Amino acid sequence: MAYLFVHFREKTSPDGEQVYFGLSQDGFQWEEVNKGQPVLWAYYGDKGVRDFTITKCEKNGKYYIFATDLSLSYGMRNQYRHSWDEIGRNGSKYLAVWESEDLVSWTEQRLVKIGDEDFGCLWAPDIIYDRRKGDYVLHWSSSHKSNDYGEKAIYYSRTKDFDNFSKPEVLYRKEDSGVIDSAMYEENGKYYLFVKSENNPSNIILLKSESVTGPFERVEAFDESMAAIEAGQYEAPTAVCLENGKWCLFLDYYGVPGEGQGYVPFVADSLASGRFVRSDESFHFPYGYKHGTIIKINREEYERIRKAYS
Repeated sequence: MAYLFVHFREKTSPDGEQVYFGLSQDGFQWEEVNKGQPVLWAYYGDKGVRDFTITKCEKNGKYYIFATDLSLSYGMRNQYRHSWDEIGRNGSKYLAVWESEDLVSWTEQRLVKIGDEDFGCLWAPDIIYDRRKGDYVLHWSSSHKSNDYGEKAIYYSRTKDFDNFSKPEVLYRKEDSGVIDSAMYEENGKYYLFVKSENNPSNIILLKSESVTGPFERVEAFDESMAAIEAGQYEAPTAVCLENGKWCLFLDYYGVPGEGQGYVPFVADSLASGRFVRSDESFHFPYGYKHGTIIKINREEYERIRKAYS
């Protein structure tokens, strides 16, 4: 077993908002791929991509990368006029997509329109397989015309083929603040949803449900774990079950400027426990990995990626 981390880099130049790979044999010690340069480039839409998810289709065996269609390097000073509110209202209604059978040879980037014109920018997609219905649930955060592009909520759409998507519906809305950066995992038949709450608290929260699409309830033990870290400095949760059976939750720390930002690890015996302990000393990254997703891969895939980008 090995691990692949799809991410971007915190740079002010356009090459930062592209597709980067990181590899690990144990989930603790990470290595750069392609000498720390992008493995895929976005040539369409905003010509930049962020906030990746990657999944392997149960039916056809292909891998799919989905990403936010957004370049701050190009767009922030141009069409978005240095305004996060402008992005929230008028950002891309598309997600960028690549697909591959072997994690090395990838299709050209394509853009899939998920949101209608009432949506703001589609942020931070994540995908989970719904075993009960035999399809995939793609979820993301957006502001919406229905509340004058105010507090963001998590929306979802279903797909069987990664080409056709159902009409978006609300997956989770927090009554007292916006929520972003959703990531969902299954453990023992229950579904656990990490999101970043923008207020009350300004931190990552964990929810659980019997169903992929809710309803969700808070895991209070996780709130206690997060009380030990500085509020308002972490986002972009991604998690993986390690070979020893423990879960590692990575949170993207943005409390310092520039390339000092990147993921920080927290480890728990289970998602159900909600009790995660920060574990920096056990992990190593070659540089700051920014908002992405980890998946397990086999040894053959690990060696294939290393060889292709050596």
